[in-house]
Amino acid sequence: MSKDPSTNTTLLRAISLLEEIATAEHGISAADLDRRLDIPKPTIHRLLKQLEEQQLVTRELDGRHLLPGPRLHRMAMGTLANESLKAPRRQLLERLAGEVGETCNLSLLDGHQLLYYDRVETNWPVRIQLTPGSRLPLHCTASGKLFLALMPPHRRRALLSTLTLDAHTPYTITSLSTLEEHLVQIARDNLSTDNEEFIQGMVAIAVPIFDQVGHMQATLAVHAPRLRHSIASLLEWAPLMRQIASELEETL
Repeated sequence: MSKDPSTNTTLLRAISLLEEIATAEHGISAADLDRRLDIPKPTIHRLLKQLEEQQLVTRELDGRHLLPGPRLHRMAMGTLANESLKAPRRQLLERLAGEVGETCNLSLLDGHQLLYYDRVETNWPVRIQLTPGSRLPLHCTASGKLFLALMPPHRRRALLSTLTLDAHTPYTITSLSTLEEHLVQIARDNLSTDNEEFIQGMVAIAVPIFDQVGHMQATLAVHAPRLRHSIASLLEWAPLMRQIASELEETL
């Protein structure tokens, strides 16, 4: 953020700190904030203490780097759930679902889990029931693996060290080394798959949704019963999914 004399009030200074922390690709330190913002160092430390007390920011395990706190996270989720903001996003999801004839969803990263944020169901009688608000594992879902693959390497290593790679089906990747190899390919393709790894009989593909500065903020996924689709047949929809994902960037 550029230095701006208009940020001289306490409120605007606090907002500037929150904006830098919320939009940073990874944890940011007080020293980083001091370099980026035209705010006196003592004021930065005082405001950060107040923001931490209000759960608007939190610290990584090293105690130095700052992340958005749970209260700020709830505010962001509430903003995304606002009905007036949700309508354009919903329209794009419905358009994709109508084209592919299968269930489409948007997912967010929520700590060490995947959060199903929005969803348009297929009209087929055979379908997978996963409601918005569901939290799913990262290592065996198409969207979860995409988040892991595209996050900064140091953050991925830290997150993987906390995950238990439970086997949900006979096809779940439970070896850390195998998963890491898989993530390299996903990052190369900017596309992830779930070949019956989370629910036996379900296949899925996911593509990233980026923000205006190129950080991944969500995923767009299509999933279907294995009796109707294979991974290969779902991949035929990848170009359309990337197009819809690009349009969704504006709505998020």
